[in-house]
Amino acid sequence: MSVNFIGMVTTHKNSEIHPSAGPAIDTDYLLRFAKAHEDAGFDRVLVPYHSNGPDAILTIAQVAAATSRIKLMLAHRPGFVSPTLAARQLATLDHFSGGRLGVHIISGGSDIEQRRDGDYLDHDQRYARTDEYLEILRRVWTADKPFDHEGAHYRFEQAFSEVKPVQKPHIPIFFGGASDAAIPVAGRHADIYALWGESLDQVRDLTGRVRAEAARHGRKVEFSISFRPILAETEDQAWERAERILEETRRLRAGNAKLHPAYTGPQQSEGARRLLAAADKGTRVDKRLWTAIAKETGARYNSTALVGTPEQVAEALLDYYDLGVTTFLIRGFDPLEDATDYGRELIPRTRELVAQRLAKKAA
Repeated sequence: MSVNFIGMVTTHKNSEIHPSAGPAIDTDYLLRFAKAHEDAGFDRVLVPYHSNGPDAILTIAQVAAATSRIKLMLAHRPGFVSPTLAARQLATLDHFSGGRLGVHIISGGSDIEQRRDGDYLDHDQRYARTDEYLEILRRVWTADKPFDHEGAHYRFEQAFSEVKPVQKPHIPIFFGGASDAAIPVAGRHADIYALWGESLDQVRDLTGRVRAEAARHGRKVEFSISFRPILAETEDQAWERAERILEETRRLRAGNAKLHPAYTGPQQSEGARRLLAAADKGTRVDKRLWTAIAKETGARYNSTALVGTPEQVAEALLDYYDLGVTTFLIRGFDPLEDATDYGRELIPRTRELVAQRLAKKAA
């Protein structure tokens, strides 16, 4: 099992310690950010989805045009466009990007986020809709003749797409969601199941549940996990940097009088609940998992870190690799600078450790 690294790009600089400033789209920053990931040796780069941000499909098309090797991952929420249209859009993007596209399906973990775009389904209903949506998406990508469909959420006649994905049998489907409503959908449809940065015990439990669900359908699933690595030349310096990041996060949140109440409490998702459960065990879990930012922000997005020297963090990633995780989504609190830094030592050191592990197994 080889190891893959995914980064994340945004249309302007922002993170917990870098508040958004200026226009929503800084094209030069986006393209420099994307090229930095390609130059740093990342395998793929994610373009996220927000209900109040730039359109993700148009953004990823811009990233595809500015890069040549790195693969792409489009965050996509079912429910806002017909799956028949989405299938054609994504297949078209796969062609224009040279077969580099992946799609990360996010059913929606926040009622507030969903309702901004007019979606009033509840949490479990959203996953039921995603189930039907993905069934249609995959069928449009692979069907050799028109077909009809009548389901709980979608109804159409003679759907067909002349454009098929470059990748066969179809574009890779990444999938997020840890609730009881999400796991069966993952088992039926996910090619790569994505977790946030949880403890080793939590990952062992959740990947086991997803594997068992996929096995019921005669399928196998790969796994991805997300972390915010904090690196320095020494372990003490790395922890000092982590504390500075926490202090700045607290300062900015305390000073932001415009912060909406919805962004001060816990995020409404099972993934967030699991991160906060890890934080309840302490700010430092396992070897290097740091949960303080997750606790401070209510587990907004992937907010747990691995802290240490590049060697130490690479060894911590190997522990997750040993649990069957073969893809790591890593992004920093200093986004562009950290992406470049990861390419210098963390990514190659992790690849070296995995290669050693595989060679040892083969011997």
